[in-house]
Amino acid sequence: MQRIETMVRTLLLACTLASGLLAISGSAGAAKLLSESDAQAAAADYQKYCALCHGEERQGYVNDNAPSLRSESLMRSGFPLHLMFAIAYGRRGTPMGGYFEEVGGPMSREEIYRMIRWLKDQVDVEPVELSLDPIVGDVEKGAGIYKEQCAVCHGESGQGELAPAIGNPATLALTTDAFLRYAIEHGRDGTDMPAFGDILSATEIDNVTAFLRSRASGWTLEKPVMRTPPTKDEYVINPDGAAPEFELKDGHYVLSADLNQAIEEKRRMVLLDTRVMSMWQMGHIEGAVPIPYYYDKYDALVADLPDDGTWIVLYCECPRAAADYVNRGLREQGLKNTAVLWEGIHGWVSLGYPVSVGQSTTAPKLADPWAEAEESAPDPD
Repeated sequence: MQRIETMVRTLLLACTLASGLLAISGSAGAAKLLSESDAQAAAADYQKYCALCHGEERQGYVNDNAPSLRSESLMRSGFPLHLMFAIAYGRRGTPMGGYFEEVGGPMSREEIYRMIRWLKDQVDVEPVELSLDPIVGDVEKGAGIYKEQCAVCHGESGQGELAPAIGNPATLALTTDAFLRYAIEHGRDGTDMPAFGDILSATEIDNVTAFLRSRASGWTLEKPVMRTPPTKDEYVINPDGAAPEFELKDGHYVLSADLNQAIEEKRRMVLLDTRVMSMWQMGHIEGAVPIPYYYDKYDALVADLPDDGTWIVLYCECPRAAADYVNRGLREQGLKNTAVLWEGIHGWVSLGYPVSVGQSTTAPKLADPWAEAEESAPDPD
């Protein structure tokens, strides 16, 4: 397990480093210090892009339930990855848009890096490293606790009332269980979000986390189970379809709009998700095969892939480093019709294209999704 967690952290750090979004070495807290001129530029960018909703003093909740960016707990658990992805790719379905220039925003990689470093420096806390392992809990019991403790602020359907829209599918599909659990347990200081570690047991917090995770594919009560990856005879999606006609950027990259069009037209291709398996379970493009970047048996992989001109499209979330790495390995083995998704999975989501999460079995009696929550909620007496 320790080896797996080390590989996960290595993937995330290598991806962000290679994409130029972060300059991190060894741990989440080892980012380079900003110069005075960079800090001033980041502060100016904050006032230009963020202050309208998050407040001139980062106090939050000025408009559209935008959270406080003063919160020590947010900076501890959200730096660097969650902050980076929230700014770069936004929160689809909420007023928070993506600011990364590659998805139509106004900010470069360097400007986003500068912004998250500046935000952390204003709070001056040491980040924590959170596991990517899933949280196991009772979804039905979590639904009852959510309704009793959380719905008044986050909304009965997670739509946000006095607090952010925690039920946003894109947010949930690309947010780790540990990040959600940390927020529940420790609260968000400087806001009305209390630390539920003083109110709920560890098991109850796990249950609420599992309940929120089950909402990643929509606000209906479901029981999530781990999804089985495609077998090699299922690698090719739409095997009877025509080949897509991609116009590659720089000879290597396919744009999300073009890939989505090919999927909608049921074109024949292979999709390879080069992230760690746990990230594939959290959210992936439907039909994608998980081939983690550290899988180095390229000869065996190539033997299972078509060599008849079928396009093979790879993606990661950084947005390209891991996919580029695997793609080089495939091309060295002689495959030619390969391409990498330019915007990565986060860009894909922020542009509104669908992701699939772990398989789920719908629970019974869903005419009223809260009916079971009522039954499972603790007796107030």
